[in-house]
Amino acid sequence: MRPSLGHTWFLVLGLAVVAAPGCAQQRGTTSGFDRREVMIPMRDGVKLFAVIMSPRGAIAPLPILLTRTPYGARGWDAGEAAPRNLAALAADGYVFVQEDIRGRNRSQGEFVMNRPNRDPHDTTSTDESTDTYDTVEWLVHNVANNNGRVGLFGISYPGWLTEEALIDPHPAVKAISPQAPMTDTWLGDDFFHQGAFRMSYGFEYGWGMEAEEVGAGPMPNKGDDMYTWYLSFPSLVALTDSTGAMRIPTWRRFVENPAYDSVWQRRAFERVVTGVTIPTLTVGGFWDQEDLFGPQATFEALEKFDRNGLDHLVIGPWSHGQWGYPGGESLGNVHWGSATSDSFLVNIEAPWFAYWLKGRGDGHFPVARMFDGGTDRWRSFDRWPPREAKPRAPAACCRSSGPPIARGSTRGCRTRPIPCRTARGRWR
Repeated sequence: MRPSLGHTWFLVLGLAVVAAPGCAQQRGTTSGFDRREVMIPMRDGVKLFAVIMSPRGAIAPLPILLTRTPYGARGWDAGEAAPRNLAALAADGYVFVQEDIRGRNRSQGEFVMNRPNRDPHDTTSTDESTDTYDTVEWLVHNVANNNGRVGLFGISYPGWLTEEALIDPHPAVKAISPQAPMTDTWLGDDFFHQGAFRMSYGFEYGWGMEAEEVGAGPMPNKGDDMYTWYLSFPSLVALTDSTGAMRIPTWRRFVENPAYDSVWQRRAFERVVTGVTIPTLTVGGFWDQEDLFGPQATFEALEKFDRNGLDHLVIGPWSHGQWGYPGGESLGNVHWGSATSDSFLVNIEAPWFAYWLKGRGDGHFPVARMFDGGTDRWRSFDRWPPREAKPRAPAACCRSSGPPIARGSTRGCRTRPIPCRTARGRWR
């Protein structure tokens, strides 16, 4: 998720994990796609809207790549080639499916933010894992010329939806890649960071996602200066009462459940997953301002159950979802000396799905791949944390200062110390 509601690029990001253009050998079709809009029935009769983009001219059966999203399943126009951000995967040859989750956009049903996982003993209930299962079941029987193999991927909210496939896995799902998943929105992702409430983010995102359904109208702010607007309220109570924010289900959850109780824990993937039977490539960014916790918590949770080498982790030098766009040469004024996003999309993500969904490649994937910002290079590890790693307390707190770092520099940021509180409660 992103804290600003007006960024249309964020909606595009939520649709799918993306790939760099023109970087992979052309093995699939380049003659455009056929577009098909469908309503997919779930086990309780609710129907979910999906867009199916099938490449023209494909001869051999193709795998399906599915992204489930709350931000609008749009696809692209019939007859056109895949958009630039999906070109590398399209070159390998896939049927792309984008689906609106329950209660969002053109899908039926009621939307629940981070819908909690159902009681496994209640076979009549539904959640995101059952909707994923039912969607995959329909796709493998109703999409022409598919090879019976399905992969899932997505960034942020769609990243969490992707990992939910592990809760009740469909046998046709052969590989997934949850990227920046909002694994636990109280403990470390999005709404709370280690319990610290992110007021403006929670208010604006919750309002943007839920206001229309409850009839709350547009955001009640006056003008574009949100900081000044928030300062006009002396307390959270005043903000809530003046805006009628208790109508927004997620804001009401903040008010009524400020502690890490069962309401949040039932939504936390790392607390409810009980196994890993699907190859999983979890992805994150070291400078992800929303979901740095999620990828690491997901990987750690799956490691407890992994006996077959299915759990893999990639963390690069990126902000939230930055790896989903071609390029990635820099983060602000810090340059890495290479296009790190292209490297991920072409050399990591594309081979991942090609092996598990097409049987192409040798299938040798390191347990963890990390970008070393000190030496500006990718490093691979056969376990994470590495065997030689030793826990160390932070030595100092720093704030970046000085001129921009030269492209390709390995010296790191120039810093000066600032006061910070230590583990023993002292200031230094």
